[in-house]
Amino acid sequence: MTQTITLYVDGACRGNPGLGGWGAYVITESEEHKLFGGEPETTNNRMELTAAIEGIKFCPSDAKLIIWTDSNYVKQGITEWIHGWKKKNWKDVKNPDLWKLLDATCQGREIEWNWIKGHAGHPGNEMADQLANQGADHTLKTMKNSSAQAPSLDKKKAEQDWLLDDPFGFDLMDADVQEDSEVLENETVKNSVSDDIPQAENLNETTEVVAAVSANISTPISEKSLHPHIVITPRTKEVHGPRQLILDTETTGFYFQDSDRIIEVGAIEMVNRKLTGSSIHIYINPQKPVGESENIHGISDDFLKDKPLYQEIADVLFDYLKGTEIIAHNATFDMNFLDMEFKRAGFVALSEVCTVTDTLAMAKSKHPGQKNSLDALVRRYEIPQRDRTFHGALLDAEILSDVYLAMTGGQVSFDMDTLTESYQQEAQTARSAVQIDLPVIRPSAEELEAHENWVKQFEEKHGTACLFTK
Repeated sequence: MTQTITLYVDGACRGNPGLGGWGAYVITESEEHKLFGGEPETTNNRMELTAAIEGIKFCPSDAKLIIWTDSNYVKQGITEWIHGWKKKNWKDVKNPDLWKLLDATCQGREIEWNWIKGHAGHPGNEMADQLANQGADHTLKTMKNSSAQAPSLDKKKAEQDWLLDDPFGFDLMDADVQEDSEVLENETVKNSVSDDIPQAENLNETTEVVAAVSANISTPISEKSLHPHIVITPRTKEVHGPRQLILDTETTGFYFQDSDRIIEVGAIEMVNRKLTGSSIHIYINPQKPVGESENIHGISDDFLKDKPLYQEIADVLFDYLKGTEIIAHNATFDMNFLDMEFKRAGFVALSEVCTVTDTLAMAKSKHPGQKNSLDALVRRYEIPQRDRTFHGALLDAEILSDVYLAMTGGQVSFDMDTLTESYQQEAQTARSAVQIDLPVIRPSAEELEAHENWVKQFEEKHGTACLFTK
């Protein structure tokens, strides 16, 4: 009889990019195996993918594998997005080398992919996380040993040139913020969830209980039992004020009047211009073929066939959305579909219990005559690019949150042409009246030589001319 093997896989990265590690906890019918490794310069996504690849390669090819990952990037990528990536010959896909390797590793195997909430106290996921960090620690130790054995020209440890490497301290600031954010998120989830989760007899039951308990942390949603396909993350920040939800949907087509249906809903919560960490994400069975819309969102009929119907998730989704300000790009499209779906499920129209802000209308007002698609706004406001080979609802909501904050909170620019001529003349007179003779301190030859060396180091590192070059 073919054996069944359960794998928990996870990745970790300290810096992203930075020092990273991967871990795979393999449970066979008779024993357990703990695999780990790492790389000195990598990303979290690459470590998540590597964990899955190494875990699968370790197992016999004829075994049935049940894989659990807390990375939606990995789970959705290998089960949904990869088919479209292949059709487009991997165009604009990040980490194509690892995706191709994962795809090849999975060929001919029976694999069941599952998502599990990270840092929620599940033993298998926690072990994989520990192994990933162990992989990073082992890699760091190896690097230190290699450095210690390498010959050194100067016994004195070189001090970091903070001006050369990070003139304004942004790297250090970002690292502190990221570390504080991760600690806050982990502690919030662990403290809030672990004490309240009853013991479950099997993994599926535990996962559903975790989702149900987590969903009610600091987020106003129904206490009715949640469908296992509803993913609601709790707040990680303590905030008070009116809720705004940045929302996006994916549908089978463009026409809600002609029986097109919603297949995905994603929304993230914001209060007082701060993302709280809370979000909701649902896939929905439309009970009709997705047709050519699959080329846009990459979601197939096969993937949706076991997902809940809208009426099964309507009460939980309505509780999460009602009373908020919905922010969406081309909001009329999303609200027409949501109103139609809620009415079919026996609810009032969502637009009757929410206010709506359309970022497309805002963009057209601010930038008349220009392209105002989400991609165009991302480029215009210089927002970090994400892989949008396919339009996922939660991904688009995350991107839209950056666009909305940029559009509504940018720096104020001062147009000197709007000043009156007399005001400019007065300002010029005032500047001319201030004449101060300052002493000039000439640099020594040693100081000039040190300065020239520093400028050369800067230009070699950054590949551009230094601001201080004569």
